[in-house]
Parts: sequence; C-alpha cells; structure tokens
Amino acid sequence: MRRIWKYLDKMRCFRKRSTIPLLGVLITCLLFVNLYIEDGYMLEDDKRQLRETAIHQLNSERYVHTFKDLSNFSGTINVTYRYLAGSPLPRKKYLTIGLSSVKRKRGNYLMETIKSIFDQSSYEELKEIVVVVHLADFDLAWCESLVQDISRKFGHHIIAGRLLVIHAPEEYYPSLDGLKRNYNDPEDRVRFRSKQNVDYAFLLNFCTNLSDFYMMLEDDVRCAKNFLTAMKKVVTSREGSYWVMLEFSKLGYIGKLYHSKDLPRLAHFLLMFYQEMPCDWLLIHFRGLLAQKDVIRFKPSLFQHMGYYSSYKGVENKLKDDDFEEDSFDIPDNPPASLHTNINVFENYDATKAYSSVDEYFWGKAPSTGDFFVIVFNKATRISKIKIITGTDDRQNDILHHGALEVGEKLVGTKKGKQCSSYITLGEFKNGNIEVHEVNHKISFDIECVRIVVTASQKEWLIIRSISLWTAQPASQ
Repeated sequence: MRRIWKYLDKMRCFRKRSTIPLLGVLITCLLFVNLYIEDGYMLEDDKRQLRETAIHQLNSERYVHTFKDLSNFSGTINVTYRYLAGSPLPRKKYLTIGLSSVKRKRGNYLMETIKSIFDQSSYEELKEIVVVVHLADFDLAWCESLVQDISRKFGHHIIAGRLLVIHAPEEYYPSLDGLKRNYNDPEDRVRFRSKQNVDYAFLLNFCTNLSDFYMMLEDDVRCAKNFLTAMKKVVTSREGSYWVMLEFSKLGYIGKLYHSKDLPRLAHFLLMFYQEMPCDWLLIHFRGLLAQKDVIRFKPSLFQHMGYYSSYKGVENKLKDDDFEEDSFDIPDNPPASLHTNINVFENYDATKAYSSVDEYFWGKAPSTGDFFVIVFNKATRISKIKIITGTDDRQNDILHHGALEVGEKLVGTKKGKQCSSYITLGEFKNGNIEVHEVNHKISFDIECVRIVVTASQKEWLIIRSISLWTAQPASQ
C-alpha cells in the first residue's frame, strides 16, 4: 500500500510537467478500454480507499493510476439496500422503470408520477413492467412517511410485484464535501448534482437483473397512454441494429431506454465521475464511449415533465417537451433501412436525415422528372401506414410539387446498390405531403422498397422533412 502511495506522489509531480491534452487522451483511452472489459468484478476492501480517491481525482494522474486497478465494469456495486416496500419477483420482466426521489422544498410529484405510470398502462402491459423507486434522501423519517403513503395508495401493485421502494444507506455514498467547482456552479449546486449522480448509480445497480430493458425517468413525469406498447414497437423495429440508448423524450434524463445488460457499466460510470458534470451530460458521454455516435430519439415523446418546482432548492422549472402527445399510441417505428437518391444533395443534408427520428431533414437542389428517393429495408417488411411531409415552416415552397409514392419488391443488385425491380404506386403527393393507411391490406407482398418519384420538374429545391412508417404484424401471425 505504501508503494502505491509513493507511486501516486511521483505521478503528481509528473502532472506539473505534463500537458493537459496528453492527459485527456490517456483518460479517454483508459475509459474506452475499461468499458469493454467483460470479466467479473468485485470491490475488494483493500481497493476501496483507492477507488474513493480515484473518484475525487478525474483529471489527475492519481486517477489514471487507480483507474487501471478497477479493471472492469461488468459486475454490480457492493451496496446493501433497504427494502422499504415490496421485493423482486423471480421472473424477469420486459421493462424496469427507475425513479429516484428526494425531499423537495416545494411540491412533491412522486405519487402523481407513479399513478401516471400505472393508469396509462393496460392490464397486459402491467404484467411486463416493474417500477423501482429509490428514496434517496438521508432523512429517514421522511422516507418512512412517504413509504406509508405509497403503500396505502399502491398496495395492490406492491403485492403484485409491480412496485418496489428501496433506499441506499448514506454510509455507501462517497464524500459530498470539498467537491470540484466545475462550470462555476455554487458549492450547494455541485453537491446536489453530484449526489444525484450517485443516487442514479445505486438505482441502476439495483435494477440490473430485473428485466430485459430499463427506462430512466424523473419523479415528476406524466406518461403517454400505452407508452409501453409504443416503446416495444420501436424496440422491435430496431432488432438487428446496434444501439445503447433510445430516447423517448428530449428532456434531460427523462425517457431514456437502455439494455439492462449495460446497467452495471453505466452505474460504475456515474459513480466514478459523479462530481464532474450533471447526469444528463454523463449519459451523453457514456453513449459515445459505447460507440453510439448519434442521438436516436422518437417522436412524439412518450413522457412529459410536469413538475413546477425543481428538487434543487424548489426553484421554478417550467421546462416542457413540445413533442409530447398524451395519446401517442400511434408512434412510427421506421424499420432499419438504407437510403439513396439521385437528387443533387445540398451540403450535408443527406438522404438519411429524412428518415431520422431527430429534427433533421433531407435537402436537395431542384429535382427533375424521373428523379427518385428510395428506402431499401434490411429485410422485407409488412407496412401498415406511410406518412411523408416535405417542406418546413420557414421554407414552405421547398416541397415536392408533383410526385408519387411507390412500394416495391424483388431486390436486385445494381452498380448503385440494391434496388427493387417491381413497384406499385400507392398515391400522389398533395400540397407536398402524402399519407396512406392500411398499406398491408392494399399490398399482397412484404415490402422491400419505398420510393418517392418526381413526376414533374420544379424550380424550387426539395426538403423531405420526415418519412414515417408504421410496421404491421406478418401475415402469418
């Protein structure tokens, strides 16, 4: 142990002679390597002190040295939780919904949030979810009082194994004093957001083996009706494609979906960098380290922030997600596909952006008769509805003035890639838009391509704002 500290002192001296860019590269490389190690992990007593020191020294060589000792993130953190209400069932569910809550100076929305989750779910959906509430306040009297309220109101859900309330004892928390003052935040703000990171780390750690997927929510959220069914549809449409985090709200860390197998890594990540930045920023870094470069967000949003007062000092927080729709059962689920066009693309507004779930769009120069924009699915798919919108609010004339929508089959290889050799026209664009329902009843084959064809040249450029597809169950089911 003495040798280790002696080595750390040498590293501290080396810091004075080293450059910040080199250190940043070292930290990034070590993060990336350690996040991918899969061997078992268990905190050992003789490493605990080094781990706590590492947590406090993200930007120092002392941190780099101790980080090497923490050789992987695949195991759970050694925390003994208090069960305040309920207990886990032996059968894994489809989805765990995690909430972390603390005592607020003004207002408390936890009960409304839990009620919204259950009320907006059907009986069949309730069979597939478990809600875990982490009461993360150190005031045990407050925790016990709130548990009594939860038990009275949601007792039947607790008995059915759909609701658990837990508490991580204060002694398991790292130090919340003397934290780094990043971003010129006041000391109490740094303490608040740092503790919040640890609250979520312990919550994620607990939920690791409860289900296949994990949804992160806040404790002041309203849910869309049948949000689970809409979410499952999206997850099914992403089968075969890689993702770390799917987003069903654009706010903070509301509505962020993970594979449960990634929870131990994320829990360790939040715990190790708990004092560095707010939780939602850390989630972005984590996603990037696991090689998901872009945001994958779906609209309409399934969750809405409803709290008026923040849990930090009770300050006003009127933030709302303007993409939220309470009755958003009809969410599109664009299946994995490749896109290409022979329209002259403007700058980086490429074809994929029309198919994206985020606020992007395709923008091409004035198209001519016969020009096309084609979507080729990774596998043949049954489609129930297609909706395509062109133009934007500030460029209302950059629409498709004359065009047709087609669906095709019989993929063939060409010099420009795979394309369908046979197409059927579904309809014509009107005022730049088209929406076709019951496609699966009108088309007898599984669709392999969707194509937009320009039927008359236009002087105006073309913006394809969004392409939304809804998949249907295969005919055999």
